[in-house]
Amino acid sequence: MSGPGGQFWGGFHPTCPMNRPLAVAVAVLCVAQACTSDADRSGGEQRQATTPDTGVRTLFDGVSTRGWRGFRRPDAPTGWQVVDSALTRVGEGGDLITDEQFENFELALEWKIREGGNSGIMFRVTEDAEQAYYTGPEMQVLDDAHHRDGGSRLTSAGSNYGLHAAPEGVVRSPGQWNAVRLVVNGAHVEHWLNGVKVVEYELWTAAWDSLVRASKFAQWPGYGRARKGHIVLQDHGDWVAYRHISIRVLP
Repeated sequence: MSGPGGQFWGGFHPTCPMNRPLAVAVAVLCVAQACTSDADRSGGEQRQATTPDTGVRTLFDGVSTRGWRGFRRPDAPTGWQVVDSALTRVGEGGDLITDEQFENFELALEWKIREGGNSGIMFRVTEDAEQAYYTGPEMQVLDDAHHRDGGSRLTSAGSNYGLHAAPEGVVRSPGQWNAVRLVVNGAHVEHWLNGVKVVEYELWTAAWDSLVRASKFAQWPGYGRARKGHIVLQDHGDWVAYRHISIRVLP
């Protein structure tokens, strides 16, 4: 099911009261990207040139893997390629992470997956552990209708994987682009999918600790504890594509 049309950066609309501070940034987003209307249905978003004072910058240039590398390795794995101006998992390669680390930020991107596909967007990931998901919370990327994880709202598209449930009916069908806005500001986190705030939570609270202790993440003491880390695009063994990846660093 599609989200509302006329959306802007990462699926939010600047007329929404909570998004007004970002309206200027929205209007001028996307360095080195043409102002095009996507015929393959990305929710009606239009992208415009940015200016240096917006605070918004791209993390993916649309033509190379510059700025990205493999988890716990110095280079970008060949399993991730740029296909049709999107970072695409085309073969085995492992998780892809940003060269940079981020503390507080608003991340915007679009993702598309094939039938039955699974991936994820992790944040504040460190490389101290063997796997990225041992440390970084994950916004789930999923075909809810055809993957077994779609049977639980805790592991469905948009959820904070395994901990906070996302509502039904927001994610789009396989082969269509989904718009994400991920807000990480101190302990506060928001997951936005196709213009809908699907999840909101606070890290490091008693409620958070209780959820983690009752989950599979309890076995990894560093899970969700880092104040700063890498952004990760997960290789879960399925085809997935990410594009229009931009970030605004918060104070």
